[in-house]
Amino acid sequence: MGIAWRVALPLVALLPLVSQDVKQDSGQCVAPASSVTPSVAFETEPGKKSGPPIPSHVDLNLARFQMLGSKNAPLTVVEFTDYQCPFCQGFHRTVYRELKKSYIDTGKVRFFSRDLPMGEIHPDAVLAALAARCAADQSQFWPFRELLGANPDKLDFESLAAAAAELKMDVGAFRYCLASEKYREALWDDVLAAEKMGIDGTPAFVVGRTTPTGVDGEVLVGAQPLSEFVKAFAKVKGVK
Repeated sequence: MGIAWRVALPLVALLPLVSQDVKQDSGQCVAPASSVTPSVAFETEPGKKSGPPIPSHVDLNLARFQMLGSKNAPLTVVEFTDYQCPFCQGFHRTVYRELKKSYIDTGKVRFFSRDLPMGEIHPDAVLAALAARCAADQSQFWPFRELLGANPDKLDFESLAAAAAELKMDVGAFRYCLASEKYREALWDDVLAAEKMGIDGTPAFVVGRTTPTGVDGEVLVGAQPLSEFVKAFAKVKGVK
């Protein structure tokens, strides 16, 4: 058995102080023993990896996830993100903007966002991920996501509520959604999906051909330059 599962404390207790053993390589934020989930934590057995090796090919179902771009775009990019990860922030300030301008806005690529918050090293990441999902209830996911990226030091409950107010959302409904941890299990589903693919850091991406249910493609690890996405696009036969 490679993974030993244990029931963890409620959400608020899964936001500990930043670990001194944070490993940052390959343009990623990586926790030493991930406590990324809002309701369950996992730990590895001695001498075991935290998950399977990253596969060369994956097929993801994306039926219920937040999408930016045309649903008919022939190419799909899925990002697994942590709102407190500096590499994620760097990607969105630079490469993401280029990707959006040249590929998403032109109908060539559709972009999906999924969560991999690492509460052990980023104490506000879980709350921020839940908040973005609450913003989606009011059709404000992408504007809210932009505010999170621009203010990585303001991800506490009151700052998130203030961001909702800035976007003229129903703040009362937003506060209730966030305080109730409405999307706790949905967040856990994203974590499980990442773990099954061997992804243990952020950002990470799945890039490939659009399918009727999602994407069929490869995993890119770390904050990649635009050229790496272009190379991945070129591997999809029949798509220009």
